[in-house]
Amino acid sequence: MQKAPINWTNTLLFTLTPLFALTLVPYYGLSHGYDAYEWGVFILLMGFCGMSITAGYHRLWSHKAYKAHALIRFFFALGGACALQNDVLHWASDHRRHHAHVDNNDKDPYSAGRGFWFSHMGWILRDYESGKEDFSNVKDLQRDPIVRWQHRHYLTLVLLMNIALPALLGYLHGDIIATVLLGGLLRLVLSQHVTWLINSIAHMWGRQTYSDASSARDNPLLALVTYGEGYHNYHHTFQWDYRNGIKWWHYDPTKWFIRSCAFLGLASELKRCSPVVIESARLDMQYRHATEKYASLHNAEKWLQRLDTEYQQLKSSLQVWAQHQQSWYEAKSSELHEKWSHWERLQLRDSYREARYSLKLQRQRWHALLANFSSIAATSPA
Repeated sequence: MQKAPINWTNTLLFTLTPLFALTLVPYYGLSHGYDAYEWGVFILLMGFCGMSITAGYHRLWSHKAYKAHALIRFFFALGGACALQNDVLHWASDHRRHHAHVDNNDKDPYSAGRGFWFSHMGWILRDYESGKEDFSNVKDLQRDPIVRWQHRHYLTLVLLMNIALPALLGYLHGDIIATVLLGGLLRLVLSQHVTWLINSIAHMWGRQTYSDASSARDNPLLALVTYGEGYHNYHHTFQWDYRNGIKWWHYDPTKWFIRSCAFLGLASELKRCSPVVIESARLDMQYRHATEKYASLHNAEKWLQRLDTEYQQLKSSLQVWAQHQQSWYEAKSSELHEKWSHWERLQLRDSYREARYSLKLQRQRWHALLANFSSIAATSPA
């Protein structure tokens, strides 16, 4: 099979910049040193690039998970050019094809099925058929004037953001070389590889919490260095949700940034998946894993029947709770408040609380059953 032709521009760029970063940055650091200002510029521009990719290129433009004010979109367009990961149209087009054909080695631009190297950066170094330019899936983005502007002036913006901006910041401080090395070169290399980790590691290591329809994994450790993008199984299951980490303790600074923009009136129409749908998907995966894992237990039929009974009861409790929650929220809303008498609202509230408590008890039974099964499996002879 003939190999795809090498893309020499990308190959030289993504080979030489890491090489220079590994040699020039430590050499200058040992010979001259870096101060707090220069490291501050590095951190600031890392965050600028990272948030522009995750909140901008990814959740805003690729998935339309929310709407953003023109000022925020302009901010993202500049940061995306600074990250040097192609313009919005190319990036979003590739990413939408990735979701449409995930793990398809012939159609997914960075399919994890072709191995770590390919999905991490190998797909960029050759002109593969799966990565050919095709903007037919981003016609909606072509109507965005800021996207069109960035597309037309991308090379100029890249030079301004990666060379002129760090040089200017260095000039103001009195050390252009140090600031360009940290805020320009090292930041560029690290910000690119941080994004690529999502294409590679997030499809290889972690848990399939919500679906096993693709190779995407939830990896909380990866979320720490990717601005919250490590909850990748959730993202592939509910790709239009503006969140990746849905719990309050999930580290997802991109979610917090978007929510902050909404608070300031700079973002709107934040999309969230229904908690019922999310929990139902998680429950289905737990049931499937348990069924497969414990099918070989002694008296497996009896245990699996009990598992199925608890599973069905929890699914039923979940649906009942969702219905009562919807009725209670409608009764509290200003538009429908007058349609309900005080007594009716109290009844709805009590029914909702009862359904919520019943769901809590059913969840406890379910988790206790899974824990019991695990202990039985651990003590059962092979």
